[in-house]
Amino acid sequence: MTKTTGILLIVLIMNSWARAVSVTPGEMDLARHWTATRFEGTTEVLPFSFSYNGQPSAKLIEGWSVKKTQLDLDAQRTQTTLVCTDPQTGLVVRCVRVEYQDFPTVEWTLYFKNEGATDTPILSDIEALDARLERSGKDEFMLHHQTGALATIDDFQPFETALPPRETKRITTSGGRSSNSNLPYFNIAWSGEGVIVAVGWPGQWAAQFDRDEGNGLRVRAGQELTHFKLHPGEEVRSPLMVLQFWKGDWLRAQNVWRQWMIAHNLPKANGEPLKPTLFACSSHQFGEMINANEANQKLFIDRYLEEGLNINYWWMDAGWYVNKTGWPNTGTWEVDTNRFPHGLRAVSDHAHARGVKILVWFEPERVTPGTWLYEQHPDWLLGADGGQKLLDLGNPQAWEWLTDHVDHLLTAQGIDLYRQDFNMDPLSYWRANDAPDRQGITEIRHVTGYLAYWDELCRRHPGLLLDTCASGGRRIDLETLRRAVPRTRSDYLLEPVGEQSHTYGLAFWVPYYGSGYMDAVTSGRKVSEAYLARSFMYPVVISCIDVRRKDVHYELIRRLFAQWRQLAPLMLEDYYPLTPFSTANDSWLAWQFDCPKTGHGMVQAFRRPGSYFEAARWKLHALEPDARYVVSNVDIPGVVEKTGRQLMEEGLRVQIREQPGAAIYTYQRLKTNQ
Repeated sequence: MTKTTGILLIVLIMNSWARAVSVTPGEMDLARHWTATRFEGTTEVLPFSFSYNGQPSAKLIEGWSVKKTQLDLDAQRTQTTLVCTDPQTGLVVRCVRVEYQDFPTVEWTLYFKNEGATDTPILSDIEALDARLERSGKDEFMLHHQTGALATIDDFQPFETALPPRETKRITTSGGRSSNSNLPYFNIAWSGEGVIVAVGWPGQWAAQFDRDEGNGLRVRAGQELTHFKLHPGEEVRSPLMVLQFWKGDWLRAQNVWRQWMIAHNLPKANGEPLKPTLFACSSHQFGEMINANEANQKLFIDRYLEEGLNINYWWMDAGWYVNKTGWPNTGTWEVDTNRFPHGLRAVSDHAHARGVKILVWFEPERVTPGTWLYEQHPDWLLGADGGQKLLDLGNPQAWEWLTDHVDHLLTAQGIDLYRQDFNMDPLSYWRANDAPDRQGITEIRHVTGYLAYWDELCRRHPGLLLDTCASGGRRIDLETLRRAVPRTRSDYLLEPVGEQSHTYGLAFWVPYYGSGYMDAVTSGRKVSEAYLARSFMYPVVISCIDVRRKDVHYELIRRLFAQWRQLAPLMLEDYYPLTPFSTANDSWLAWQFDCPKTGHGMVQAFRRPGSYFEAARWKLHALEPDARYVVSNVDIPGVVEKTGRQLMEEGLRVQIREQPGAAIYTYQRLKTNQ
């Protein structure tokens, strides 16, 4: 290859012969065998552990009474409850396990309750998961893991870490937000099989991987710090643990995970699956909502609709409430009637009359000086006087007030979608509130209250949708994602290279997410509208256009939005990276989304600003070798026909002449191998 050609032919061989992803009987057998071995055998091999009064649980539980009950939750899920009771102190350990009939997945949560008449001895070192994996074959254990959301260009960056004999790898979140430094999702691979491990805990978790000298790997995960006694009648819980077993290759396993996430975890809208959705806001024009008012909010809604940019939701972000120093001054959750004399209801009614729903931002856990909560209820707050404090959701009175107050606001202001932010690290507040013999309790109480708060809002408002934001995506553990969607996945926003890289990384684990879009005129970026729109292409798009401007390229943006609506459903299908992860300015980035049921898919490719090469070639995944596919570039008329074998063996050649530039190629299966 010579530089004079200006063409880079990148060929990545990443199991391109993999067929459409579906769960195999072998995987189901693997999951059932592991579950039966660990849960139905002796108590010594239970896949969790703790220390009680200085003694290891594996030995203690042998002498306790053990009962088991089973319940079919639905056609695909069976719940088994294991109850172990210490006859001496009255400690009851309850393990609630759920097995799936359609996925090789098992999950469980531990509950500890004191049914005795006095405080328990110290309960400590609770590992919600403590199990040994045994590898077969010659391949060493490989741990696939990723960074969290730190508001940087490389948020969600994937890593592969080898786990050779006598090595230990410890991974935690930081500050008490569940995806603050690392994601709580792991894929452990070895010799054509493996297991996915997920920690569902909106708090401070830790995971540790210890290799022995042979073929074993001990995996432990749970709340990072537990050392407490329980009072009579008191009950606490552990993080949710999920294991999903697989055979084949780890990329295929990630797509089984994505399918399980959509089938059993992604929140639904009135019982229906969430669809790609277009939001719009004026946060960049009015300082979030510090300078927003009833008139300019109505104006923006009207202008979007006048230009044919048919938004589904109008987004009302931070600052609509009474505050003295700007939107971060949170703690008085009342509408600022100086700017909104008729409340937010006037805006929501205006939007609803035009077929647009309303999202409104809240941040109830962070309380700053000078606000109603700070002045009226210091007894509900954690932290030192003079600085920001944490609303203690483990306090029953604080929880009840917040639930009732927000419930009223949702109804009174006509809010359709509740967005909760969290711009502080709670860990130091939790731990400072714990006595030496109660370490971890404040965190457990807060996490339990946080989840119960959301559940109660949804109970009172059937059909209510929730959004999770914690300085971007710093709270996207599984317990949170079963209730809410990260529509702003990172606070590193509106920069094309970062947005491309974030999609590349997060799509391994989270199929439904969103971020912002800003056009070239509003942003002042000297790049094409297509490059921006495709870099900012997600299942949820938040438009940040300044629609007051007449020089915005509305006709082109309408076409790009129409294209997004047509193609965005594919982003909920199987995902395959086609290039290595990179944030480099001189690289290409590309991936494939494939719908095995319809034989339809797309390749998204990005040529970065500093890339010399104008073409690349990648081998596609999961196609039918003998089927014929119609392939087209969405920007160029005409189609070509290729066999699945050609696209998987020879690859798809993608050309992008613009620098920077983006291309989308679609394909459709014409016939399958009979």
